[in-house]
Amino acid sequence: MSRAGEFVVERWSAAERRAAAGAVIAFAALALAPLAIGGQGLDKLTTLFVYMLLAAMWNLLSGYAGLVSVGQQAYFGLGAYFALRLVSFGFAPYPALLVGALGAAAIAVPVSIFLLRLRDGEFAVASWVVAEAIRILVMFDLLVQGETGTSLIALNSYDPATRLVATYWFALASLAAMLVTTFLLLRSRIGAAGQAIRDDEEAARSLGVDVTRTRQIIYVLAAFGCALAGVIWLASAITFLPRTNFGVQWTVFMLFMVLVGGLRTMEGPILGAVIFFVLQEVFGNYGAWYLFGIGVVAVAFALALPGGLWGAVHARWGLHLFPVGERLVRGSVDARVARAVEDARSVT
Repeated sequence: MSRAGEFVVERWSAAERRAAAGAVIAFAALALAPLAIGGQGLDKLTTLFVYMLLAAMWNLLSGYAGLVSVGQQAYFGLGAYFALRLVSFGFAPYPALLVGALGAAAIAVPVSIFLLRLRDGEFAVASWVVAEAIRILVMFDLLVQGETGTSLIALNSYDPATRLVATYWFALASLAAMLVTTFLLLRSRIGAAGQAIRDDEEAARSLGVDVTRTRQIIYVLAAFGCALAGVIWLASAITFLPRTNFGVQWTVFMLFMVLVGGLRTMEGPILGAVIFFVLQEVFGNYGAWYLFGIGVVAVAFALALPGGLWGAVHARWGLHLFPVGERLVRGSVDARVARAVEDARSVT
């Protein structure tokens, strides 16, 4: 017999365990996609993975840590620039992509020391100023040739089909690694501390939370994810143009995907990226009007549906596929045993 009033701490439900298993199966299937999908399909999926990666990183930074940045394009472009420089020094192209992204994350460490002293609007504006300053410095490099840009010509040494598949797998592995890392971070003490700081910084500090260190870890991780997206984009496009690779439109895209999909959820940015990808495929040829349109849609969602589409799903049906926190559920000893049995069955 149940004892009314007893609560149980729950981190995973049976449905959420099944969702996690489904995600593993989905990524395994995507890894085998080159066996069944042509080059154009792989190229489009690679682009989708870039959008998912950007959306997840902006959501981590702004949604969970409360750091609203409009300058993450700095690391998107910087990772690609470092990769180009490493190849010019004799690095193999694909290892250079990973090391270039790590180099951008290394730059994020000293940058974060300055930016994290600022708050709210000051932080947002300063992040954009830093991105522009980095873009201008990169343009002074003779390798980049100013606005003319350059290309990762070394990738042309690979067979086009081989290069396409290698870039696809690199993008898929990067997305999977960053999503898993983000999920585990948010379920850790650092993730809990970041969300506490977002909700009330002074209260979190009074409880002993190291505000600066926590925010710095999240900021650098988000920078690394954006840099990975940047090097993947470079490997796909080959060309590097400072005004494009450091363009503020990348932050506009991130903001759109997260606001439409759902801020402060793991599922929302993925959903938002898929919606954005479809919209771009259909309306991308409209140029400036297209950018204006997604801006209007983003504002409309922020005002009318602040939780995004996934937030509406959660509010209506209470559905969370990838929970990043714990919750109290009413139950009893018998209920806990029944839940354990259900979880065991879902695993087997």
